[in-house]
Amino acid sequence: MTIYNYTALKNNKEIVKGKIEADSPRQARENIRKLGFLPTKVEEEHLKGQNENAEKDTKKGKISKLGLQDRIDFTSTLQILAQSGIPIIESLLFIENDAAKLKIRLVAKELRRQIMNGGTFADTVAKYPQQFGQIYIGLCKAGEDSGELEKTLERLLELLNKEAAIKSKVIGTLMYPVFVIVLAVFIVLIMLMFVFPVFKDMFDTMGKELPWITAKLMDIGVFLKTYWYLVPLMLGGAFGLITFLFRWQPSKRKIDEYVLKIPVISDLIQFSNFSNFIAVLQVAYDAGVPIIECLYLANLTLTNHTLKTRIEAATGKVQQGQHLSSALRSTRVMPKMILFMIATGEQSGRLGDMLSQATNYIDKKLDNIIDVMTKMIEPIMLIVIGSIVLVLALALYLPLFGSYMST
Repeated sequence: MTIYNYTALKNNKEIVKGKIEADSPRQARENIRKLGFLPTKVEEEHLKGQNENAEKDTKKGKISKLGLQDRIDFTSTLQILAQSGIPIIESLLFIENDAAKLKIRLVAKELRRQIMNGGTFADTVAKYPQQFGQIYIGLCKAGEDSGELEKTLERLLELLNKEAAIKSKVIGTLMYPVFVIVLAVFIVLIMLMFVFPVFKDMFDTMGKELPWITAKLMDIGVFLKTYWYLVPLMLGGAFGLITFLFRWQPSKRKIDEYVLKIPVISDLIQFSNFSNFIAVLQVAYDAGVPIIECLYLANLTLTNHTLKTRIEAATGKVQQGQHLSSALRSTRVMPKMILFMIATGEQSGRLGDMLSQATNYIDKKLDNIIDVMTKMIEPIMLIVIGSIVLVLALALYLPLFGSYMST
């Protein structure tokens, strides 16, 4: 297929220009008329080679999963164009031609192609759950059914930006301890492999039995220096084991259950999960989605298995006719302030407004928790580093002190 530049009349008055894809100029004119325009000029654009390559990539299935930032970029551009009154097909064509990343261009191209073949935007997006996710698909469907797709795109953009902000906060909080732990492991390996073996000959000449801590670390250091190639294998194996434990469902369920019992950590897990949960619940409810479907979409955001299981049980109770606030209270994991807001919203008929207030409350609470954790992490890391330095120093200097005392 070929891209054509066109000039047309809108409502027989306003001149509009754009691009459209077709097999021939005749088909291009027909497609332009379907957009509600009267074509006055249609010219082939000389980008045939690029479009053929893109078409080949699409047919080969090279449309990869869109990351969070990719979805933000795609939705932001689409929302701005839709707000400007530009038809969805032309908006997708603009993204296809001008998006910075190839995978965004390919997704826009495929969406546009299927919409031009008679599909709706929501139905077409639903064919790509790996690219957009079930929440995105569900809200687009609700927005299109209610005739408020433009407003729904704006809500989706707010949700995606909120998700990115939460991830940024959590990652920012964890970066410092992870960096300190990695640095500590590196220093310990350097000490064991290069410093302790240097002292071994000197300790052997003393002819005295070494303290057990010195002897153990010395043996470990000699072993690591002799079989140095095992070090990256052991580090890689440890990393792989940790990754496996967090992904293997039986172990992940145990970990998810255990972390909810650790002070401060449990608050971080709960509020970071419920921040997305309440935000999606509010957006879906405002979009006119039935409450059961709202809970289903919101439950997709939960990453902790224990929380997810309990909210699923609450969803079942709501489906049986129980009030939302009562069902969520039975889970014993939802913050009491949120339950109070939801109950107030149900009684007053202002559930959407109260969910919005709950979202703001959780965001502020999450910021406070992250601040507390940041302040706690620094002294904990100092204790950890100090303990490591103390153990290494004792291992090196205890034999020297023993020799000095004996003389």
